[in-house]
Amino acid sequence: MSVPEEQPPALRLETPFVKDLQTKLHQSLTLRIEDVPEPPGYIQNQSAKIAVLFSGGLDCTLLARLAHDILPINEPIDLLNVAFENPRVAAAAAATSKQNTSSSSSPLSEPTSFYETCPDRITGRSAHAELQETCPGRTWRFIAIDIPYTETLAHRESVKRLMRPHNTEMDLSIACALYFASRGQGTISEPESGTIPYTTTARVLLSGLGADELFAGYGRHGVSFARGGFPGLISEIQLDVSRLGQRNLGRDDRVLSHWGRETRFPYLDEEFVGWVLRAPVWEKCGFGLAEPQGEDEEQTLRGIDKEKMGLRLVALRLGLRSVAREKKRAIQFGARTAKMEKGRTKGTDALS
Repeated sequence: MSVPEEQPPALRLETPFVKDLQTKLHQSLTLRIEDVPEPPGYIQNQSAKIAVLFSGGLDCTLLARLAHDILPINEPIDLLNVAFENPRVAAAAAATSKQNTSSSSSPLSEPTSFYETCPDRITGRSAHAELQETCPGRTWRFIAIDIPYTETLAHRESVKRLMRPHNTEMDLSIACALYFASRGQGTISEPESGTIPYTTTARVLLSGLGADELFAGYGRHGVSFARGGFPGLISEIQLDVSRLGQRNLGRDDRVLSHWGRETRFPYLDEEFVGWVLRAPVWEKCGFGLAEPQGEDEEQTLRGIDKEKMGLRLVALRLGLRSVAREKKRAIQFGARTAKMEKGRTKGTDALS
């Protein structure tokens, strides 16, 4: 990756790299979801062959949207969205609710499910609605996977065993979210039947892993650019990509495959990764670029973050206006698996 001699131009919807990125990602995804065998118990036009690990964020929703363009329209796609009961967060919410109730004379409103207030559940519902609007005719089955704290405790030792040799609080938080999401067991909402239990039939799962590392999606990428310009940003991206296997893939694969499902990673296709890494860094994200010119262009790009800007523009091209503006949020905070117990533990602390 080279350093520009002058300030690069603004990224636009019609920038060649953005258009090529959409094509390359489509090709990578096609290899991973075409001709998937029928899973056990498969029912034509009812069962799903493919499911997406779905937080409602940019990376996974973009995969779901592109999958719509590849798979037959009569084939359902399952969206696996996990939310946890976190006792620490629940206690704080209960205290706030009690305080608000005692100071208010208005009648009480219907309480909202604790799981439905989970950040990833909120973004998941929103992204699901946008997919339905953008891709009419497709059955998008949103699976709400709600995990009580007692169930987290019951499976914790199994998760710790699967993620070894990783042994930090952060590893456990991430692994728990992936473990229960990949089980694919939750509830769906049917117009006639209401909320009913459901377990996905899909044996192939899609993950957005790798998008943050390739397209500068973490907050530290902005810090690296502020401190060291393009050379600093390039070094940070190269470091992230080089340690993906050691930090993520072994742990995630062991946890995700526990339930007899195979996870595929379109952003980590070998040819796709090579192509992205060869591209100029300023075409992948918005750091250091010239400001957009013209009122129409400013309006189109308003609210688009610099992190992963190339992917955000692909999402805009595909009609995902809200998803393109979603903020980055780590899975352990979005699903609320982080810091379940009181204390001063850090993510890097070793498990006892």
